Amino acid sequence: MSSAEPAAAEPAAPKSRAGRNLPAAIAVGVALGAIIIATLVWYKYLFAVLVTVAMVIAVWELYNAFLHNDINIARTPLYVVAIVGPTLAYLYGVTAHLAIFGAFVVVALMWRIRRGTEGFVADATGSLFVGFYLLFMVGFVMLMLREPDGVTRIVAFVAITICNDIGGYAAGVLFGKHPIAPQVSPKKSWEGFAGSVVLQVAVAIPIFIIGFDEQWWKGVIFGVVMSITATAGDFIESAVKRDLGVKDMSNFLPGHGGLMDRLDSLVVSAPVIWATLALLLPIAR
Repeated sequence: MSSAEPAAAEPAAPKSRAGRNLPAAIAVGVALGAIIIATLVWYKYLFAVLVTVAMVIAVWELYNAFLHNDINIARTPLYVVAIVGPTLAYLYGVTAHLAIFGAFVVVALMWRIRRGTEGFVADATGSLFVGFYLLFMVGFVMLMLREPDGVTRIVAFVAITICNDIGGYAAGVLFGKHPIAPQVSPKKSWEGFAGSVVLQVAVAIPIFIIGFDEQWWKGVIFGVVMSITATAGDFIESAVKRDLGVKDMSNFLPGHGGLMDRLDSLVVSAPVIWATLALLLPIAR
């Protein structure tokens, strides 16, 4: 090749239909799964530590996303709840979890008053939204973890949520023709949702039979409920990002975007699944 010829461009990393770097997304997903499994197998409180770290990062992402729209949320109170909230919920249960957020509401509102009244409603509303949409909802994961069979509950919760993404992506790519809500997330189709339901139910049944020693039909209920809540979480996160004018919450996870872009289904599902498991597994409570 002569010196006058331009150098051949390096091949771009393959991307998924959603525009992601697929190899990076898979590698990061596998690494996150390995970390979660390691903490649960070794000592389950380490999972609470992992959740705490994740919450601090997620608050940072949401703070920057809101600031992009001139909404200044109460960052310090949110960080405090992100750090102490998971541990207190894990150690002391529902009462501590509710008390934390009762106190948070008062502190967050008073924290904003220091800067005067201009923009108070927008900033205070943003603070409470982040507190309850993220931190309050994730606290229910800790309430699941503290149960005697908490490790199995978390494995079921995370595994079935992952199946929502896998089943929805595969069926959507192969068969997707009818979008559910194109104005919010044009790539999510009813065919993809059906794929999510099928895979989640298929995986939930053996988890309930082997992991919980329960009837198969309880796995069907669990899988269907998770399909609804996980899909709702995807749409809610998409709506939040569209309203804030951001494509991803950050670039923290290669191939995925921000950490919140991976937590969306888990966040919304957490309280519903906590209650569902409490009803389906009364003996273990």
